[in-house]
This record gives sequence, structure tokens and C-alpha cells, in this order.
Amino acid sequence: MADAAFARRAIGLIDLTDLSDNCTPSDIERLCRKSLDLPVHVAALCIWPPFVAQARALLAGSDINLATVVNFPHGGENIAATCKETETVLADGADEIDLVFPWRAFLAGHETVAHDMISAVARLLPAQARLKVILESGEMGSGPSLRRASEIAIGAGTHFLKTSTGKTKISATPEAARIMLEAIAVSGKPVGFKASGGLRTIEQARLYLDLADAIMGPDWARKETFRFGASSLLDPLLEALRGDK
Repeated sequence: MADAAFARRAIGLIDLTDLSDNCTPSDIERLCRKSLDLPVHVAALCIWPPFVAQARALLAGSDINLATVVNFPHGGENIAATCKETETVLADGADEIDLVFPWRAFLAGHETVAHDMISAVARLLPAQARLKVILESGEMGSGPSLRRASEIAIGAGTHFLKTSTGKTKISATPEAARIMLEAIAVSGKPVGFKASGGLRTIEQARLYLDLADAIMGPDWARKETFRFGASSLLDPLLEALRGDK
């Protein structure tokens, strides 16, 4: 696929993200305005919970979804607190919840905590909302632990598996993506995949989409099933799109 055609496809799969520690309301306003002015709309914006109500108002009437994060970034075990976070952001207008898997508890052998947190949050979501579980694959490694975490998340009711918070030393990797996509394929359930953290080039984006096409089929990856969690990726894609004119 030519760069311009690929860029158009990939931009529509981006969760344009600002989870910087110093994010301000002005930053959120700029992000929303930028997303609305793009030649191809991104799939969603992903922002901190305190800014959800502001962004909801700015995106009113658009086809851009609004995502936010809970139990983020550390992936704690407090189910009640995470549910309370979720209820608040849903009331503020979030369409998508990116939940950090309690990976430390899981690695310590407490699978029940992980399952129960995901299922508790999933039960809070209205029918049209979507849950993405962030497995923090860089901390789990690309092996049996990541595969088992993927299975737990799928079984507990997630709509997407997501690689990373972007706050750890290792974020998305092709190896982790393959394990997660294979777990989705084996499950037979309508679960999507989100590659997040460290994606900056067209070549990286193409690698992840090629993986999804190979494992899930060439027509599978669309915004309902595949996302890039990235901000740095947008500029090279826009440059490729402009090169077609």
C-alpha cells in the first residue's frame, strides 16, 4: 500500500493522546481543535480524567470518541477506587475507558484480583462504551505471563487489549503484539487490539498493522478493532498524506 493510502488508513485508527504530567486545559483545547481540523479524523482522543468534561463539550457533534484512563499509570489493586474513577468519567462523557491491568498483583499470583477488577469495570459501562485493558506488556515480558494476562482480560469482558501505558521503559513491541493478537484470535471473541507507547514512524505503524492483517485477516483492522495509542505518529502520517497532493 502506498504511503498516502496507508497514512489515511492509519490516521483513522489513532487514539490521539495527551497524558503528559503537565497537561493543562489549554493543551486539551488545542488537542481537540487540532483533531477536528485534521483531513482524516482520528478514532479517539485519550486524555486524563479531569479534562473529560471539557473535551466532551469541545468534541460535541463530532465522530471522534473520547477515551480516558483509570487505575493509571501504576496498575494498583483497589477495585472500589477504580470503579469510582470509572463512574465519574462516564458521567463526564467518556466513551472509552483505558484500564491499567493490576499487573503486579497478577505477577504475584493473584489472578482473581485482575479478573475481578476488569469485570467490575466492564459491568459499569453502557452498551456503547468500550473498555481497553492496558496489560503493561513491557513489565510482563513477551511470554506465558503476557499470554495468560491476555486470556484473563478477554475472559473478564474487555473490548480491547492494549500493550502499554507509555510510562515504562519498554512500551509496545512486535513480540508482545503477536502474543496478544494470537490470544484474541484463539478466543474467537470480538476483542480489539491497541498498540501504545513508542510508536513514531510510518514503518512502525505498518509493522503492527501487517501483524494484525496476518493474524486476524486483512479486513479486520478498523477503528472498532484496532488502535494506535500515539501522538508522535500523527505528523509523519500527515506528511505522507500531503505528499499525495
